[in-house]
Amino acid sequence: MASATFDPDALECLAAIVEEGGFERAAQRLSITQSAVSQRLRALEAQVGTVLLVRSRPVRPTPAGQRLLKHAKMMRLLRADLERELRELDPTLARRARDEGRISIAINADSIATWALAALTPLVRDGVALEIIHDDQDFTHEWLREGQVMGCVTTLAQPLRGCRLEPLGRMPYVAVASPALAQRVLGGRLTAHNFHRVPFVAFNRKDDLQRDFVCHAFGLTQVGLQQTYVPSSEGQVRAAQAGWGVTVVPRTLAEPALAEGSLVDVAPGVRYGVPLHWHCWSLASEALARISAALREAARTRLEPMQAAA
Repeated sequence: MASATFDPDALECLAAIVEEGGFERAAQRLSITQSAVSQRLRALEAQVGTVLLVRSRPVRPTPAGQRLLKHAKMMRLLRADLERELRELDPTLARRARDEGRISIAINADSIATWALAALTPLVRDGVALEIIHDDQDFTHEWLREGQVMGCVTTLAQPLRGCRLEPLGRMPYVAVASPALAQRVLGGRLTAHNFHRVPFVAFNRKDDLQRDFVCHAFGLTQVGLQQTYVPSSEGQVRAAQAGWGVTVVPRTLAEPALAEGSLVDVAPGVRYGVPLHWHCWSLASEALARISAALREAARTRLEPMQAAA
């Protein structure tokens, strides 16, 4: 490797290619030509001495590219902290929400739909530029492991290397369906003998929540379910209201529909919760510390304690 010092513009170029999924969109974001994007990447690869991107659709970083991507995002954190400190010295300095100043975090869709956005709103109003990536709660940590985000909300309870971990709380869930479907197909409630008769509305093919709930409710080790997919927590609620099937969603998300009677709890008495944890890079970053504190405080009031029954 020719030098341990990397061109910041080249690092941001690498990050833009990965985040935008290709060279053309990266060029548009950086307001440079596609040829300039390619030149910066080639220069960075020449300096490192290895290929940094797999030219797939979309492009993805190689192991070396992942490490440089993480380095680029660390530089973003340092810039975000510096800009905040400069604004404190001179409040007249304009706040800049640049693409290269964004702090990327991964949060599961159910947390986005219920408590996480309210937690982060004061930070956004204060000028913190965020990019929130959503995925299933069992998979958000992969974004952190690959260096594509700086923190994540996940079910994973073991800290990743170079990261710190703190428990947030347990998200309570409820199984709901429209009153008509519940009565017609289930006789009013879900049991170990009739769950196979009704379709379940899941988030996507990676979502094991519906299966896990049924196994927990009836003491089973493995089940096969009829499933249809709606990749939105709010959409799952609307699909259940429309009679698509049973869905297992956060209790707080279902409460308005339960109160108005457009949904019914088809497994009353079943307590089921998913433990959530916050992982983030172990860096002395004020911006990352503020995000951690905001999520921690919101979770304290919106989630159940970890010791609550699963």
